[in-house]
Amino acid sequence: MIRTTLAHVHVAALSHAGTSGKNNEDRYAVSSFQLGKDDSRPAVFAVVADGIGGHRAGEVAAELAVNYITMSVAESNAKKPQKILENAIHDASQAIASHSAGKNDEEGMGATCACAWIIENRLYTAYVGDTRIYLLRGKYIQRLTIDHTWVQEAYEKGIITAEQIHNHPNVHVIRRHLGGIKLPQVDFRLRIDDGETDEESVNNQGFHLQPGDTILLCSDGLTDLVWDDEIRNTIRSKKDLKSAAEALVSVANQRGGHDNITVVLMAMPRVEETGMKREGLLGWLLGE
Repeated sequence: MIRTTLAHVHVAALSHAGTSGKNNEDRYAVSSFQLGKDDSRPAVFAVVADGIGGHRAGEVAAELAVNYITMSVAESNAKKPQKILENAIHDASQAIASHSAGKNDEEGMGATCACAWIIENRLYTAYVGDTRIYLLRGKYIQRLTIDHTWVQEAYEKGIITAEQIHNHPNVHVIRRHLGGIKLPQVDFRLRIDDGETDEESVNNQGFHLQPGDTILLCSDGLTDLVWDDEIRNTIRSKKDLKSAAEALVSVANQRGGHDNITVVLMAMPRVEETGMKREGLLGWLLGE
């Protein structure tokens, strides 16, 4: 791909250390491209990484994750997005593991990551950990990712209820991350309907985005403190993405800001009249 200076989607991003005084161990990057010299189709790639590890190790891991993943995607031909993203995340994981080897102050460092790649109007995602991706369409918000956490697994097995997740003592126990001895399993489930099977969710890759659709990538510093419906209402109440990003960070900080908060927003340009009316959640989910 060839880097460009202007993206074909609206973009806003903001990262804040929070109010606890800890270092900001979140990192993000957003890059725009055209697919090739003879292929002017546009693409935008975004990644958010949340560092894990003591001292300054977490921010080093997140920086490595963002840099390696972005570089791998930028150097690709964009022809097989899922395979490109998997290789990129694995390369980043190996880089983090190699960097920390033999360094006592960086031992055990790692990172979560979430990637969103919009090629023309098609969305491809990949993620490891509990950094999330959301889709906002009209009055609806849909969490496209599934957290790789102890509480998510316990909820799926019926051990705990949805109401118990937020305050559970194991809420931050991560099941997958970059930087371990073994390569992490990259998740390609893109969940448009909560009732889907895993296979159906994976088959949603290349999801067709519509004018006005908004994609949000965010670290758990936001989602620990601001619920999904509040995220939707906050974004929709603002006149532009920059104001929305600032408002999301502000709400999280007002509620304690105990962790780093990072948000990346990407919105498909609106058209004055789509000529189509979609009513109800079912029509939204089916793209009718």
